[in-house]
Amino acid sequence: MSDEGKHDILRRLKSVEGHVRGVERMVEEGAYCIDVVNQILAIQRALKKVSGLMLDQHLHHCVTRAIQGTDDAEKEQVLGELIQVFEATGKA
Repeated sequence: MSDEGKHDILRRLKSVEGHVRGVERMVEEGAYCIDVVNQILAIQRALKKVSGLMLDQHLHHCVTRAIQGTDDAEKEQVLGELIQVFEATGKA
């Protein structure tokens, strides 16, 4: 993973962490339910973005290296991993 990509992902995860703590406080303080739900939806969108960034990093580094390499087992492994991710997200 590139240093820039790693920094961006960590920054986003720290932001998500802060939002989760904020939602926890909202629940403790009895905030309006829809306000809590809207914050949870924002957290889910932020995590989806992080997931996309991680997949992008994986494709540009790990998968590219495996496909350009000579190890057929490694190629099959990374392709299998990608298929699992797409199946898990319902995109396969």
